Amino acid sequence: MFSKILIANRGEIACRVIKTARQMGIATVAVYSDADRNALHVRMADEAVHIGPPAAAESYLVADKIITAAKDTGAEAIHPGYGFLSENAGFAKALETAGIAFIGPNVHAIEVMGDKIASKKFADAAKVNTVPGHLGVIADADEAVKIADQIGYPVMIKASAGGGGKGMRIAHGRDDVAEGFASSVSEAKSSFGDDRVFIEKFIVDPRHIEIQVLADKHGNVIHLAERECSIQRRNQKVIEEAPSPFLDPKTRKSMGAQAVALAEAVNYESAGTVEFIVDKERNFYFLEMNTRLQVEHPVTELITGIDLVEQMIRVAAGEKLAIKQSGVKLNGWAVESRIYAEDPYRNFLPSIGRLTRYQPPAEGVADGLTVRNDTGVYDGGEISMYYDPMIAKLCTHGPDRDAAIRHMSNALDGFYVDGIQHNIPFLSALMRHPRWIAGDITTNFIAEEYPDGFAPRLPDAEEADVIAVVAAVLDQSHNQRRRTITGQMSGDDVNFAIDRVVRFGGTIADRSMTVETVLDGMFIVHLKGEAERSISVASEWAPGDPVWRGDIDGRTVVVQVRTILNGYQLDTQGVSTTAQVLTIREAELSALMPEKIAPDTSNVLLCPMPGLVKAIHVSVGDHVQTGDALCVVEAMKMENILRAERDVTIGAVSASAGDSLAVDAVIMEFE
Repeated sequence: MFSKILIANRGEIACRVIKTARQMGIATVAVYSDADRNALHVRMADEAVHIGPPAAAESYLVADKIITAAKDTGAEAIHPGYGFLSENAGFAKALETAGIAFIGPNVHAIEVMGDKIASKKFADAAKVNTVPGHLGVIADADEAVKIADQIGYPVMIKASAGGGGKGMRIAHGRDDVAEGFASSVSEAKSSFGDDRVFIEKFIVDPRHIEIQVLADKHGNVIHLAERECSIQRRNQKVIEEAPSPFLDPKTRKSMGAQAVALAEAVNYESAGTVEFIVDKERNFYFLEMNTRLQVEHPVTELITGIDLVEQMIRVAAGEKLAIKQSGVKLNGWAVESRIYAEDPYRNFLPSIGRLTRYQPPAEGVADGLTVRNDTGVYDGGEISMYYDPMIAKLCTHGPDRDAAIRHMSNALDGFYVDGIQHNIPFLSALMRHPRWIAGDITTNFIAEEYPDGFAPRLPDAEEADVIAVVAAVLDQSHNQRRRTITGQMSGDDVNFAIDRVVRFGGTIADRSMTVETVLDGMFIVHLKGEAERSISVASEWAPGDPVWRGDIDGRTVVVQVRTILNGYQLDTQGVSTTAQVLTIREAELSALMPEKIAPDTSNVLLCPMPGLVKAIHVSVGDHVQTGDALCVVEAMKMENILRAERDVTIGAVSASAGDSLAVDAVIMEFE
């Protein structure tokens, strides 16, 4: 077994590998760029080596720097994580030459399966069902249009060396192909250093289901069942679960057998994933094989009890698999939510900056339910514009799917992040969506259910009552703290039965109530009006805690709390609302106050996120129509095309290609 390994990656996956290596008694070496000097993976590793500037092309993608770091520190093996050099055959060959073990598959498997075009040709020759398409390299946009016309729309344009949704576009017509081809090529080159793309038929209403395989150097191959990854946005997975609620035992067995056969045919070793597209009739088609550890591997670990990173290390060290196919047992259900630094209220545009507050839910097992959080950040850390926007992967496990989903819902509500925008409200809303709960999902789910983008979910009457009660109890606790601290009166001697009005933002009706403190942390709230009733509340919350947890009439409730003037910003289960807690007189006067009017920005194009201007498509005096591309801004390895929202004439252009812009910087003005 190795005594020291180097992790050629960053962020949560580097931290994940370090944890297993530490449990195995293996020393670890981290590598880091200038932007990651204070990153969590650097702090966790036994040693750390600086490898260059922030840009991945000058640091994490430079094989020579990684190999030199391994030699200088005496690392005997390198784990590549995912992304970066994880599926780079040239890197694996260089490690062989240097006498350093690669914790991953052999070079042949990477070359055949890691290349999306070559893998489809290999799978087709091996009699594995494949999606119809053109497997050759495409020279230019004109050729792409001709090929797409022949295949029939819609089509998918994909980077040959791609993964994680990078370099991938869906085209519904000729114009989409021409534009999508250029974007795919550009993204592929910047993300993978390989600008080859191919085109295949896009299966309508598909489900994305993948099989985890595990193989050693002695010809033993097993599969660890499936993961469903159908909840995607822009071809980027958002929610994963294991097993799939859609597969029946017959289909599961058939897919597993095909995945194992494919791995055997390519003499695979280490952990890998065979991805399939599955249609409504459970017909499945080979999509690609990822010759690396997948982002979503924790859900497989939770239902099988098998540490995939440990198995990868043992296989790389030459050990035989100690697990037989008959020994793989599925236990319960697991769900993973990918938490990203992106603004769900602004079309999920990237967000960067300092994590002024980072408080994830506690990890561990309680009452048969598990919370696991794989992360690479910490309180006070920074989200950089140079890398993937993932903050964490939150996982829950329970005895069945319903339990895992309910536990995930509570865990998300207890995951507090401030300083940047993040997608936790969106994930929390998804956990309550009827289609998700029913398992009625496809890769089109988000586009179908949120065609106009995401907005906070409106609470129903019962939920509004609960939120109002929480706001009133928060106010009561704050008032008691204030009275005790000032010394002007004793909190124990004051009768805290007070009348309050909770005023929500938006169209939600006010709630009137009387709040009574029974004991420390116990309250009775008397709701007034048509739905008059008394509600018992118990909570150990103290002023300053960012998350309120308590029981309301015996039901567990978790709410994120942010203080505003005369009230709170409250977030729970996809509902995000302000709740002012007022005296009766304050409520009367507040109703007379005029509403603030937001400034008019309709005549300017503002940069929606910090990023690099890749291209300006218009000039002063140009007349553009609704939907025309105005410019391209790149952030976190993704190119974002900004389009005209109405017919306008360009009055001024303030930015140029190559400019780095802050959020809300003016790009151009309209006449």
